[in-house]
This record gives sequence, structure tokens and C-alpha cells, in this order.
Amino acid sequence: MYGIILLIILAIIFLANAIKVLKEYERGVIFRLGRVIGAKGPGLILLIPLIDRMQKVSLRLVTMDVAPQDVITRDNVSIKVNAVVYFRVIDPVKAVISVENYLFATSQLAQTTLRSVCGQAELDELLAERDKINTHLQEILDKHTDPWGIKVTVVELKHIDLPQEMQRAMAKQAEAERERRAKIIGAEGEYQAAQKLADAAEIIQKYPVALQLRYLQTLREIAAENNSTTLFPIPIDILTPFMQLAKQKLIGPDNK
Repeated sequence: MYGIILLIILAIIFLANAIKVLKEYERGVIFRLGRVIGAKGPGLILLIPLIDRMQKVSLRLVTMDVAPQDVITRDNVSIKVNAVVYFRVIDPVKAVISVENYLFATSQLAQTTLRSVCGQAELDELLAERDKINTHLQEILDKHTDPWGIKVTVVELKHIDLPQEMQRAMAKQAEAERERRAKIIGAEGEYQAAQKLADAAEIIQKYPVALQLRYLQTLREIAAENNSTTLFPIPIDILTPFMQLAKQKLIGPDNK
């Protein structure tokens, strides 16, 4: 009786150690007497107790936050940069036997690569060309983690922390740039207005009656805006002899 109970207990222990169930996103790397025989899963896995040992590996996408790194850019600006790395295991066997801890190794590699790449770029390039920097970081990390059976899919710079002095300098630069653009736009407007006035002067010179029509139009606009204003129109032809006389006096008899 006791022998049957003992056999049942041993059978239960045997089955508990021999039968493993892996989820859809898990793989089990099997070691038999210290040697890798392959990766199995998902589903039901049978092991030989005391001989086989299994190490689980997740194939899901891992999101790793890279701690802020102190970086000196190529133009000698001290900044802090942090990033996020997305990767997943594509070869469970390599991830187990090629590196002791692939999560820690990938984290350290991401930190050193982030400092190296950002240190080779100028500040303006980091701020304006993030896509280029992200792609460069992803290529370097993917190249170095490929022997570990890891695929780095995306690397994104999260935040670039600038010193207060640099932030004020960049604000002044942006303000100066906006003032420059405003002055250029104002100068272009004055130039276009001057061109239109010159064209109008040529037309009035060819057709003097246009000046009289413009004079009457101005009177109508004034009368519409200020109804209490009293106007006394004076024909422009009356002023023409006086203007010619004033011109002759300015020129003088000797310069005729």
C-alpha cells in the first residue's frame, strides 16, 4: 500500500518536472546535459527530469527607456539626451547562449551608442534632423545586437535638455530671425508700392485728366467719411501758372 502511494507521488513529481506549457509568445531553450538541443514551443513541452533544463525567452516587443546621457556635441554644447529603444528576440538560442543577459547588454549598448552618435553631431542637427539621428542609431544598434539574436526595430530620441544659457541664446536668435524676415517683407512691400506709384505717375503724365479724376475721387471719399466737413474744390489748372512761376524763380534767369 505504501509502495503504491510512493509510486504515485514519484509519478506526480516526474510529470510536474517533465511537462511544461509555454504561451504563444514564449519559447523554451532546452539544455540536455549542458548542451543546447534547440528551442521549442509554444504549447506542451516534454522534458526529461534531472537531464533537461529549460530557459524561457519572450518573443514580444520590448520597450526600453534609455536613461538621460550627458553629451557634448561637436560644436561643444553640453546637453542631456534620452531615448527609447524597441526591440525583440528573433533567435531564442542566440539570445541565451551568446550573451549573459540580453536585456542588460542591449541597455548598455544603447547608452554608449546614444552618447557616441549625439557627440558626433552638432546641436542644430540634433534639433532639426531627428529622423536622421534615429535611423543612424537604429542601424548601429541592430548591427551590434544581430549576433545576439535580437532585432532593433525603432530608436527614438525622446527629449533633449538644453542649458538655460543656450535656451536664452536660441530664443534671441529666433527673435532676430523673425525681425529680419519682418524687415524684408516690409521692404518688399515698400518696393512694390513704389513701383505701383511710379506706374501711376507715368499714366498721369500721359493723361493729365486722370489727376483731376483722382482729385474728385478723393473729395468723395472725404465727404463720405466726414459728413460735417465743408470742401471748396479748386481746379488744378488755376494753380499751374503759379507752379511754373515758382519753378522759374528757383531755377533763376542764369540757368535757363
